[in-house]
Order: sequence, then C-alpha cells, then structure tokens
Amino acid sequence: MSKSIELVFVPTFGVTHIVPTVEFAKRVVERDRDECFSITFLIIPAPSGLVPQAYIESITNSVNRIRFSILQQADLPPPGYEGIPFISVYTQNHLPQVKQAIANLVSDSKNNSSIRLVVDMFSSTMIDVADELGIPSYLYFTSCAASLGVLLHLPTLDSEIEGELLDYSRELNLPSYINPVPTLALPDIMLSRKSDGYKWYLYHGRRFRDTKGIIVNSVAELQSHAVHAFNHIFSDIPRVYLVGPSLDLQGNTQPESTSSHRIMRWLDDQPESSVIFLCFGSRGTLSAAQVREIAIGLERSGQRFVWSLRSPPKTKFEKPSDYSNPEEVLPDGFLQRVEGRGLMCGWAPQVKILSHKAIGGFVSHCGWNSVLESLWFGVPILTWPLDAEQKLNGFQLVKDLGLAVEVKDERDDLVVAEVIERGLRSIILEGGVGGGDEVRRKVKEMSRKCREAVMEGGSSWSTLGCLVEDLLLE
Repeated sequence: MSKSIELVFVPTFGVTHIVPTVEFAKRVVERDRDECFSITFLIIPAPSGLVPQAYIESITNSVNRIRFSILQQADLPPPGYEGIPFISVYTQNHLPQVKQAIANLVSDSKNNSSIRLVVDMFSSTMIDVADELGIPSYLYFTSCAASLGVLLHLPTLDSEIEGELLDYSRELNLPSYINPVPTLALPDIMLSRKSDGYKWYLYHGRRFRDTKGIIVNSVAELQSHAVHAFNHIFSDIPRVYLVGPSLDLQGNTQPESTSSHRIMRWLDDQPESSVIFLCFGSRGTLSAAQVREIAIGLERSGQRFVWSLRSPPKTKFEKPSDYSNPEEVLPDGFLQRVEGRGLMCGWAPQVKILSHKAIGGFVSHCGWNSVLESLWFGVPILTWPLDAEQKLNGFQLVKDLGLAVEVKDERDDLVVAEVIERGLRSIILEGGVGGGDEVRRKVKEMSRKCREAVMEGGSSWSTLGCLVEDLLLE
C-alpha cells in the first residue's frame, strides 16, 4: 500500500506568492502517479480581506487532490508597520489558526509523520507550529536562488560588518552572486539594522536553516553560481531544490476583459518582435515626473509599444487603479502623436502579452515571476526595479547573466528620456547600441533551457523527483 502524505502549504498573502506556490503544487500532483500526495492550502486573506478567488476556483475545478481553506482574517499590525515587517507580523498573527488547522489534519491522520508543512519565505514563524506538532517543515522560496543566498548570508554579514550597510563603502562579496554587489542594490529596508525590516530579514534568514529543505522557483541552468554556493560554500543549510519555473501560463489570476481583447487584437496587427511592453507589476506605480520622461523617451525612440500605466493607490491597502484619464499625467498631445504605433492601457494580461509574437522587449520592475515569464517566452528585459529584491534581480540579470539591458539602476531616482530612448532602441533594433543583439541571443537560449528543465529528464524535473522521494522518506 502506498504511503499517504498530506502537504500543507502556508503561502504569504497575495497572488505573487500564492500563484507560483500553487503552480508548484500542481506539478507535484502531476508527478505523483501513485497518488501518495494530497495538498491543502491555508490561504491568508490580504489585509483588504480579499483572496484570489477566480484563480482558486480555476484550480479547484481542474486539479484533483488540491484543496483550499481560507483562514479568518487576523488582527492587522499596529500603525507604522509597512513592507516586510507588516507582512511578517500580519502572517504571524494567523499562527493560532494555522496550528489548529494542522492539528485537525494530524488528528485525522493515522500517523503524524504523514503531514508535511511547507512555509513561505515570509511565513517562517510557522516553522514553530511544525516543531510543536512534531512534523517536518520545508520552505518554498518564491524569489530567485541568488536572493535566497542573500538571506542565508545575512547573519554572517551582520556579524562581520559594523555600522549600517548604507554606510559601507565597499561592494559586497555575496556567495550567490558572480560579481561584487553594490550595497544600494539590496532592499532599502535592509540597509539600516535599526529598522524592523532589517530585523525581520535577519530573522527569516536564520529560520530557513530550521527546515528540512528549501524549494526554489528557479532553474539550475539559470542560477548555476548560486547552486554551486549552496553545495560548496554555505555550511549547515538544508538541501536546496531548484524546481522552477512554476508559472501560471494560462493567466487565470484575472478574468478576461474588454481591455484584454483590445490589446490582443492590436498586437495581432503588429510585426513580429516589434513591440515594447511596459509593465511594472501588480503594485508598481510611477511618479508623474517619471511618467512624462517615459512618454518622451517612447515618442523619441519611434518604437511600437504597449504601456500598462497605473494610478498610485489612494490608501495603504488599496491596489493601483487604472487612470480614468491618462492624459492628466502624459505630455500634451502625446496620445495623438503616437496613435497607431502605441497602445495605452491600465491592467494588462501580462502572460498573454509576453507570449505574443509581436513582443520584442519588456520594460519590467524585475519581480521574479515577471522575470521567469519573460525568459520562458524568450523576451529580453529592460530592467526597471522599484522595490524589495527587484534591484538584486535586475543587477543579476544585467551584470551576472547578461540577460537584460539596464535602464534604471540602484542609484536612479528619475530616469531621463534620453536613457529610456537608448534602452528601447538597443532591444528592438538590430545592431543597436547597448549590447541588445547579444542579450536577445542569450535570452532565446535561456528560454530553451528553462523549457527543457521542466521536461522529463530536465534539471528541474529530476530535482522534483528527488524532492518527492525525500518527502516520502521523511
């Protein structure tokens, strides 16, 4: 009789964490021919109370052995908490509910060892639940392997460097990166050890070592240097499994819309690899001054484009919204002058757009899901990091891997139109300045490697098999 395993996932709230974790779970189910695994997701509502209901329903209706339990919303952190401290404390406040839900599963199970807890990179406080209940815990890391290396190395940096990282005059030699990393490429809240953000990053980095294994949404061929560091430089860390890319290639997080159909029809009429797509993530917005510089750069470049332009949220827990009148932040007459070769929109179906043959470049905030989607479809990136680990992702893509062209670096507050124009031309035009030709070649090659990695016999396919075996033997 096959061993029965219940995998319990506790992702951080929000689609950027929930979706890649669920997509990974789908691959576990697909690989599990003996039907040893059942999977339960304990979903923490966003602070607004919302959950990605459309996506959850699409999974529930199409995948057996994956079920969802929506937790009651816990208390919000006190005023003043933002970013990683807010996420970490808010997640921690759900710990009693998570403990009770897992305890119920344990009591329903014939053997406690059949339960495995998989926590998120920002829900590492849940490891305490696993320890109390005597069940193994694993980590699912939704960002890249190199960023994982930063958090694992942070306790060492904390002991070696006196004072603030912001004041550290030299570049950092981080084991998971090929080139020395500028301190300003680190997440902003990591630069002051007095900040709650720094303390939480340090806490999570230490807790990762308390798990049985770390599962990463990345590809060995993409991040071979980090893999080498995990195997030969880091000590006393759990086994690291690179099993990605885990992507929602159906774009089920948002329903179809009139705007989506309009965009795709417009792209159908454009030449192959001729259009630049500008999109800054589900929460990314820009100042009015920066919007104007982008518009001027686009107009001067002469390139075709689709631009997802969002209005900043009015309150803390709101998401960006679509402009009712984008002309209020664009240069006078811009829309008339670019009519026919440019398309403005609000929310955009990113996966569908990146997969379209007309797309030749992607101005991106460098969130890891967006990076993987762009590489999957072979679309070169122009890096425009905004927040969190995005600056590290952009640095790695440009400096370590040669898979992107830098537009905005860690020092930029305002990127001027001339820089934007030059970056756009380098990606689209053959023989353009800025190394765009070589970047395009490398991206196409990495696209092939990413797709092969998840096929039978590929690196991620094989690593997933090792993980499944380890979960069964635990």
